[in-house]
Amino acid sequence: MNLHDWIDEVSDVLDLDTELDEGLILDLARTAAHNVARPAAPITTYLLGFAAGAADADPDAIEALAAKVQRLADGWDRPANAPDPVDQEVSVPVPDDSGVDHTGEVFERD
Repeated sequence: MNLHDWIDEVSDVLDLDTELDEGLILDLARTAAHNVARPAAPITTYLLGFAAGAADADPDAIEALAAKVQRLADGWDRPANAPDPVDQEVSVPVPDDSGVDHTGEVFERD
């Protein structure tokens, strides 16, 4: 299944009759993730969709709304190459259990 098929299926499940410019949404999500923070991507696109629905926006109006948010994300004050605090490694020592006999233990996979 490709992305377009997924979008069609989700639209059916949510009883949505709309055309979606996935390129526009993905570009906005990428900019929000890179310039603001990774979790900003889905939240930003959700808010765009919410605003578009509340305004009963046509595709041109959605594009205008997205452009406003894109400009905001492009000018965000955190440099694009700054590390995301969520992604920074936390150094946690791993206990040494080399002396423990794990024979016969069964591990389930997710």
